[in-house]
Amino acid sequence: MPERLMLLDTASLYFRAFYGLPDSLRRPDGTPVNAVRGLADMIARLVTEFEPTHLIACWDDNWRPQWRVDLLPSYKEHRVARTVKDGPDVEEVPDALVAQIPMIREFLRLAGIPVVGAPDHEADDVIGSYAAQAAMPVDVVTGDRDLFQLIDDAPSVRVLYTAGGMKNLKVMDDAAVVAKYRVLPEQYADYATLRGDSSDGLPGVSGIGEKTASSLLGEFGTLDSLLQAAESGNGGVSSAVRAKLAGAREYLKAAPTVVRIVRGLEVPSLEDAGARLQPPGGDARTGLEKLAGEWNLGGSVRRLLQALDRTG
Repeated sequence: MPERLMLLDTASLYFRAFYGLPDSLRRPDGTPVNAVRGLADMIARLVTEFEPTHLIACWDDNWRPQWRVDLLPSYKEHRVARTVKDGPDVEEVPDALVAQIPMIREFLRLAGIPVVGAPDHEADDVIGSYAAQAAMPVDVVTGDRDLFQLIDDAPSVRVLYTAGGMKNLKVMDDAAVVAKYRVLPEQYADYATLRGDSSDGLPGVSGIGEKTASSLLGEFGTLDSLLQAAESGNGGVSSAVRAKLAGAREYLKAAPTVVRIVRGLEVPSLEDAGARLQPPGGDARTGLEKLAGEWNLGGSVRRLLQALDRTG
């Protein structure tokens, strides 16, 4: 089997699982298990359908890094439940999901799926670093459009986009991004900066929407080139667009660094992380089977084991 690395945007997936299944699914002690069940089924389906040889659950060690907030205070501000002094802010997450996150980590451990995060960085940055450093094709699984900037047909980095649900996964490659947004994947970060993204607290440039952003990048290639042309006064940028860019000058100094995914983190090698998929055996298998009953996980553990057994 050709080697292929799959990188999970884990929080994106367990949030989707939580909202996709009823929280009436509970352990005997009353703890909800809908996110655990849903994530296990997602992984089983992904492993079966796309046949990765290596798999990493990428984790938000800090979902809102201070260095990004220092550059752009509005970054994810609307999702903060509580500010913590000298520590990561607490994200607004339903209590019923918070209770399941340790359970998710435990089932991933028993399934032999490594969880990898990085201090002061988001899962996106871990994904970007593995994708940039991989010596094999990469599939990134996410519902977050920010990760489209990683897509590259040349080394074969695709995004398996979950926004339409697992039954309607979209395989996003270079052509799919161009067809949808009229920009190349390597232009997507600049496109998002110009257009803005309310889900991340990015205001964008007032008066520049999707069509104008893609048109400007089609003409000038990059945000830097656009800004240089605008500042020169004779670079082919209309006076209206120059005024809009000038009005967003401070935002445009900070936002590109915030939006661009970090690709140079020192992450564990695939071997050191234990990323190669293999059938769980011994105590791990027994532990998973035990959890299936104790946590009322239904057939999700059985389906996950069946998927992993085919990787041996």
